[in-house]
Amino acid sequence: MVIGDHSRQGRLKQAKNVSKNRRDRRAGSGSLGRTPRLGPDTPYGMCSERLSAFGGLLALEKFLDLVGFSELFDRHYRSPRRKPELGCLRMVKGLLMLLFVGFHRVAHLAHLRQDPMVCGILNVTLLPVVTTFWRYVRSLRLTQSHALLRLMAAVRSRVWALIGFQPQRVKVDIDTTTSTVYGKVEGSRKGYNPKHRGKKALRPVLCFVNQTREYLCGKQRRGEPLTEQDVAQQIRQMGALLPACVKQVGVRGDAECIAWGSVKACLEMGYNFTFGNRRCTPPFPAEGWYKHGALEYNECPYKPQRWAQACRFVAVRIPKDQRGDRQLSLFKDEDYVYRVFVTNLDWRPHNVIADYDDHADVENCIAEAQHEGINAIPSKKFQANHGYFQIVMLAYNLWRWMKLLAAHQERQSAPAAKFESSGAGLIADATIRMARLKLLYIAAKVVYHGNRDRVYYSIHEDRATGILAFLGYLDRRRAVRKPWPPPPGAS
Repeated sequence: MVIGDHSRQGRLKQAKNVSKNRRDRRAGSGSLGRTPRLGPDTPYGMCSERLSAFGGLLALEKFLDLVGFSELFDRHYRSPRRKPELGCLRMVKGLLMLLFVGFHRVAHLAHLRQDPMVCGILNVTLLPVVTTFWRYVRSLRLTQSHALLRLMAAVRSRVWALIGFQPQRVKVDIDTTTSTVYGKVEGSRKGYNPKHRGKKALRPVLCFVNQTREYLCGKQRRGEPLTEQDVAQQIRQMGALLPACVKQVGVRGDAECIAWGSVKACLEMGYNFTFGNRRCTPPFPAEGWYKHGALEYNECPYKPQRWAQACRFVAVRIPKDQRGDRQLSLFKDEDYVYRVFVTNLDWRPHNVIADYDDHADVENCIAEAQHEGINAIPSKKFQANHGYFQIVMLAYNLWRWMKLLAAHQERQSAPAAKFESSGAGLIADATIRMARLKLLYIAAKVVYHGNRDRVYYSIHEDRATGILAFLGYLDRRRAVRKPWPPPPGAS
């Protein structure tokens, strides 16, 4: 009897310990459990569970469902002549996920062929071979490029409605960049290429919304200087791509954009504009200079040659640094550096120039777009590169829109839960590369349980708290009625 009692007590104690350990694991206590001991003799092997390094792709799929991406894609996209077996929607989503996870070239899809998150979202057992996607990219034309711009405009309108961002005035910054090419590529030219002098390149033009830093419009261009027709085309395109709440647009560009064609386009569209000047020499009156702070400002109306009407030019002159002995000045104005702009704003010159100085932030947007893949030239065909350029910028905008939603979630959650300390809260103001680390590169396990597939994250992963909170936020927004009218023909 004594021996039986002791054995029974031992079994009961062991069962209690097992139950306690299970409860601790379910509760996700702060303890990391037993300290692992790994060494050269540690056994290793393989498991049957499907693991993914891109656990944040589930948030992307929920976001696409929240904004009705499939419905908008069917409405705006125009299929190329090539009809893939997966369909255009899944082919474009496959390319978007490739760019979303940080890969730039179509050949990198070989690293995602068996990823359970990618395959599960595209509803395939195994991704098609890389050449299938590459042939689809080669089939893209200007029609698909313009359709992708309209698709981005529709998604932008819904995202702004979701976060309650309804501005009446926005500022749009125009700038160009250089994409160096290697080999024979249609449209490539030798020209302005400061990083790779003497090499051929393409020169895309991009327009960004200053308030949200998202891509508005643009195109892949031949490697030639920007012409006034190119700028005028982008300006006339902006109105149809902005949400209906926007009533006034301010356009800003550097000296490459100044020309009568761009000024005329702004006047016809009713936009405010400020362009840098490098060609015109307006006669500023000597008595018109006034001092604001440490600098002097001036303004005058001036009609350059071949312009249909006079415009307002403003200027600031900056004293040069006086360093040691120097020769006598032969000219009165030799001690100044001038910055001249053309504008139709009626503000004081120092306010106009201060507003234009904010245009410099567009360089950061272009740098991020370059990191996202606009420098990757997939084909020798110019029109295929034109279409792929818009797919890259759509992936860039997906990150921008998800960051806007994360910021909206942070504003809602911060007063009660101090959400700014969680992983998703920190991506609101982070760069895309940092947001990818915080919201995408989270290990996940895809399991089949309860007659359906499920995604699990580790309780010991610090970023899991942020991704779970963000997924819950997306689910709550998906469950309520959307703040936009139903699609045509819907009941």
